[in-house]
Amino acid sequence: MTEILFYHLTESKLEDALPPLLEKSLERGWKVAVQTATEERRDVLDVHLWTFRDDSFMPHSSDLSETAAEQPVLLTASGENRNAANVRFIVDGAEPPPIDGYERVVFMFDGYDAAQLDGARGQWKKMKGEGHTLTYWQQSPEGRWQKKA
Repeated sequence: MTEILFYHLTESKLEDALPPLLEKSLERGWKVAVQTATEERRDVLDVHLWTFRDDSFMPHSSDLSETAAEQPVLLTASGENRNAANVRFIVDGAEPPPIDGYERVVFMFDGYDAAQLDGARGQWKKMKGEGHTLTYWQQSPEGRWQKKA
């Protein structure tokens, strides 16, 4: 069964919290899809992942690339799984595709954005109602992830 995690951003922005989680996923040998709510947001994250840290290289591309199927991290605004990802990050309140076939689905949401907060609550209820096991993580004041449920 798919492992489902909810990450509640309270101390940092997605741009700061997402890259370390992507790096951990790659260290585990997983292929990742990051689904945004809009194409514009996908493009902003695409640029950010090239520049988020001077000493880092995040191998990735967007679903516009001709090599999308080969990418270890693929940014997309659609529900397709063009790179056969094991892990799917759902960000900015994007509507998730069917989650069958993923080892892990991670919902990341901004705790100060009412629409994202309501959307995450709705997804929690839906996934719980479907019988999935869920975990909820919230940032501490220091920005570290703490398991709350």
